[in-house]
Amino acid sequence: MKLGFVTDGLGYLSFDDMLDTAVRLGIETLEFGCGNWSKAPHINLDVLLNDSNERDVFKQKLNDRNLQIAALNCSGNQLAPGSYGQKHNEVVRKTMQLAHELEVETIVLMSGCPGGGPNDETPNWVTHPILPEHDETLRYQWEDVALPYWESVTKEAKHLGIRKLAIENLGNNLVHNPETLMRLRNEVGPTVGMNFDPSHLFWMGGDPIHAVRYLSDAIHHVHAKDVRIERGHAETNGLIDIHAIDQPAPRSWNYVAMGYGHDLAYWSEFFSVLSMVGYKGPVVLEMEDMTMDPLVGVEKSVALLKQSIPRTFEQMAKSAVRVY
Repeated sequence: MKLGFVTDGLGYLSFDDMLDTAVRLGIETLEFGCGNWSKAPHINLDVLLNDSNERDVFKQKLNDRNLQIAALNCSGNQLAPGSYGQKHNEVVRKTMQLAHELEVETIVLMSGCPGGGPNDETPNWVTHPILPEHDETLRYQWEDVALPYWESVTKEAKHLGIRKLAIENLGNNLVHNPETLMRLRNEVGPTVGMNFDPSHLFWMGGDPIHAVRYLSDAIHHVHAKDVRIERGHAETNGLIDIHAIDQPAPRSWNYVAMGYGHDLAYWSEFFSVLSMVGYKGPVVLEMEDMTMDPLVGVEKSVALLKQSIPRTFEQMAKSAVRVY
């Protein structure tokens, strides 16, 4: 498993400074946001698509530092009704084209969430289908919108040489857990797998270690991200939380740096089981801790990952922190 990083976590740094920081920390591979929910701090999607010289410069800067591309990320809601979903779909398609040009085989994205019916103007995530009309909503979302879309995307991915469409298990999406991922995968084929982000299962009440055993070879990509259930708030209000992510104090749970929600022993078992089921891809840190400076959070998380990911001495030496 190679140690990676989602570059949005240090989006305030220039491209060159971010690359140098990655090298200093012993990062081996990078995941780049290309748009939609990402501000795409280190990729100009249209420029790289349309200018081969810019692509060459981009690749050379990575090669000079012995860094690889783990994946391109275009997470958003391409199934949303109206122009919002259309714009996100355009970025998805452009990201796939860029992946082809850069010879990147993995795209990270969300499944998306449609409206509750053909006349809805906003997405509708059904989590508690207790009314008869909810059955029709779920049928419409899956059969009329999601499955035709993903059949189209999977076909295009194969044409472009993209081997893995890694769908993240994020709430507010049709695919938000292992069961819903397998429903889509069974319909459209093994090009679709999960970008397994353990943090989301924590706040939905699941256990990532159990989920890894269940998913096995359906795991295409892995994000390293932790969650802390906040004492007092969670017991009082439960885990359905509507406070903004950038207001951590009143929340029932928060995304935190690795080790600030679950300890080294937990993560060592998690990565051991991940290896046990045959995963050999990158482990990519996604830093979204709002309680500390981004670089501090990255440094602390990288330190824990180097202790918990099963790696050879040679691999560890190559990713050792470099001091200039």
